[in-house]
Amino acid sequence: MGFIDRQARSLLLAEIVTGLATTFRYMFKTKATINYPYEKGPLSPRFRGEHALRRYANGEERCIACKLCEAACPALAITIEAEPREDGSRRTTRYDIDMTKCIYCGFCQEACPVDAIVQGPNFEFATETREELFYEKKKLLDNGDRWEQEIAQNLIADAPYR
Repeated sequence: MGFIDRQARSLLLAEIVTGLATTFRYMFKTKATINYPYEKGPLSPRFRGEHALRRYANGEERCIACKLCEAACPALAITIEAEPREDGSRRTTRYDIDMTKCIYCGFCQEACPVDAIVQGPNFEFATETREELFYEKKKLLDNGDRWEQEIAQNLIADAPYR
């Protein structure tokens, strides 16, 4: 029975007919392809992209130098140094993230009690050299300023699930 079945399939070109049927079925559906650099697909509010340090509305940085993000980082990619200010509060003097070590787990964002360190919506941060992936406090604050609107919207959208 197997020999006759194989010969019938070969003679009737069943594979080609199946392939053509699949082609015609997808030919008239809407295209799933986007023109990437100019069109971008939707991102989840929980997307973990490039890191950013946020500021309060008055311009003061949110980080209170509690070092919970540094302790929570399994890759040991975060380095924080802090000193007290005149008003008695602590603020960071050094906040570095080695993005070559970072595994984008999001533990730093979850550990932060004031939502100072977040992972923003930017996924296009390829660089020419490894040195450009060592983020200092200024670079992180600039990222926060640049992406604040999207970060705030994502945090609001994700709030019911936290």
